[in-house]
Amino acid sequence: MRTPQVSGRRRILLGAALALIAIAVPLLTLPSLPRLSWAPVLLGLAPWIIGKYVLCPLRWHALSESGKSRGWHIRAYAESELCGLLTPGHVGADAWRVRRLTRTGMTTPDAVAEAGLDRLVGAIGLAAFVGFSAVALPARMLLTAIGLASVAIVVALIVGRRRPDLIPRRRLPAPRKVALGVALSAAYQLSICLLLLGAVAATGYSLGPLALLGAFGASQLAGAVPGPNGASPRDGALVIALAGLGLPWQAALGAVALKATLAWLPALLLGGISLLIARRFAASHQHHQTATA
Repeated sequence: MRTPQVSGRRRILLGAALALIAIAVPLLTLPSLPRLSWAPVLLGLAPWIIGKYVLCPLRWHALSESGKSRGWHIRAYAESELCGLLTPGHVGADAWRVRRLTRTGMTTPDAVAEAGLDRLVGAIGLAAFVGFSAVALPARMLLTAIGLASVAIVVALIVGRRRPDLIPRRRLPAPRKVALGVALSAAYQLSICLLLLGAVAATGYSLGPLALLGAFGASQLAGAVPGPNGASPRDGALVIALAGLGLPWQAALGAVALKATLAWLPALLLGGISLLIARRFAASHQHHQTATA
């Protein structure tokens, strides 16, 4: 039987290993580029930060039944992103959000359902964005999303008969809230493309916006396979897609590595600060309760 200390130690070691992989990839690829300009990628980073740390939390807030404010969702989302970068497939992000939701009094099944609903609406927004960009891929992506949703419904029906206590009791969000979530998700996908466009330009090369959208859409099909940020199947698929458009392999690797590396900066800054504030607030609250007891 595993002790909590051993389990926690393994999680820390896994997170450290994934972080080392994410750091090693750009260290091996970026120095080999003939030229590297930081201005384009920093220009692309600004809208991506807004998309990731403002639009995505607002989507979650629109779908949520936690009753918490937009600020709470923005802080909790920033914390979850830091956890997600340290885990394969970004699963740590959902686990952290479930943890935060249960601490508000929400039941675990409802919290899991809310995180899954946010993921599903995000996937629909991605498919809508790729479809709007005229890339011939959204049908497969939509079929995948519909298939996963169907499996989830079947599993829920089976579990509901055997373990009704595990079924979430939350209501489905109103159609207007779903539409808002899809629109926010599509806007976030645009911010990713802007970051990717800046990363490619930073290597000294350029691609047409529509061609770049095609490469981005193709890479999303590999997103179901988990992997560390910067060295996942999705990143590998994006490198292959960029190279297929005529970008030299060196530049394709460098652009994807640069895009993945820069994702750590706001996660460490915003997520780290939010975690420190939350921990300090919890410690202060506990000290106050102890003093008044």
